[in-house]
Amino acid sequence: MSTTSSTTPSPLSPASSPAPAPSADRAPSPAPPPAPAPASGFGERGEGAARSARLIHNEATTEIPVHLLFRDDPSPAPVPLPSAVVGRRQGTGEQPRMRRPTAARRRPVPEVDPQLVERPGRVLPGAAGVAAGVLGVAGCAATSWWAGIVPPLTAEAFGLPASAGAGLGPAQWAAYTAAGALGLFGFGGLARGRTGRAWVLGLFGRYRGTVRRTGLMWVNPLLLRRRVDVRLRHWRSEPMPAADGNGVALRAVTLVVWRVRDTARATLGVEDHETYLRECVEAALARVPVEPPGTVRGAADVAGETLTRLVAADAGPVGLEVFSVRPVRVEYAPEVAGAMHRRRIAALDAAQRASVLTSVVDSVEDTVTRLTMRGLVELDDYERKVLVKDLTVAFCAGRGEAGP
Repeated sequence: MSTTSSTTPSPLSPASSPAPAPSADRAPSPAPPPAPAPASGFGERGEGAARSARLIHNEATTEIPVHLLFRDDPSPAPVPLPSAVVGRRQGTGEQPRMRRPTAARRRPVPEVDPQLVERPGRVLPGAAGVAAGVLGVAGCAATSWWAGIVPPLTAEAFGLPASAGAGLGPAQWAAYTAAGALGLFGFGGLARGRTGRAWVLGLFGRYRGTVRRTGLMWVNPLLLRRRVDVRLRHWRSEPMPAADGNGVALRAVTLVVWRVRDTARATLGVEDHETYLRECVEAALARVPVEPPGTVRGAADVAGETLTRLVAADAGPVGLEVFSVRPVRVEYAPEVAGAMHRRRIAALDAAQRASVLTSVVDSVEDTVTRLTMRGLVELDDYERKVLVKDLTVAFCAGRGEAGP
């Protein structure tokens, strides 16, 4: 006799009901991952129970924690950074990759006392000085006749009446002094002004004016006179140190055309305006590159304009007017003259060789092309190379023999 026994759960089984059987049309689901080991409590919350981590499985079986995908972290705050300047480290040969162009500092412009400006000096016509001198001499003669010291023969020659013979007393000496001072001032102040020359007048170190008049004139003899040449002048300098665009040492002779525009500043503003102009030209040559003749066409004109502008800017505040500063002779310095001469000859030789080679190659190409196009010869690659070689040697040899 068959009996049906009921299935009762075992007290040791973890589940109270049996697991359902998998159906035939559905694949069994993968087993859940094992639970992580229980973790200890979380301190403040006091949770001692273990919390299972929620994971997502992708196709490559890479586990990505879910809490990392949905974090609400704040975006990083921007940190202000100072502007970085690329520089060169001291003690190394490292060069900066990029340098910012820095504006050149403006040189201080030479300044002279603004109150020191040329103004006309006070003078009198020369006739006034002559008249004063004649009166002084006449006064001295009359005083001598009054004192009775004129010789009788002289008195008879000039038709003078007999003198009273009062003698040399205080009155006679006073008359002598006044007449002599008048004569000295009259004749001592006479001056001759010439075209292109000026007189700079000064009294006890103070500027009293400039006289540009010509002819005979009377100037106060107590004033100190300084003659200044105000004509258009030119000055040819001695060889001065210079340099070209590559820094090669040169010697340059310049021609400067200039004149004195303000006599007060040129005389009193500097110790010697001619020496000051010479030093200005030398300083300008140190700043402006000068090319030797025959290197760059028009370089002399550009250098001359730049030199003129610089020298005029430096010499203008001291009363000098500069019209042109032009290099008239430029040569290499003695220490580099030999090396630069050899370099120039080598460059000319290389240029001539390049020209000859270009001419030979063009001639060979033209010859081979004509022979081939007219059907005179049929050449393969090897024969063409041999023909080109022979023609090149022939042309070069012919040019070499015709050259000397």
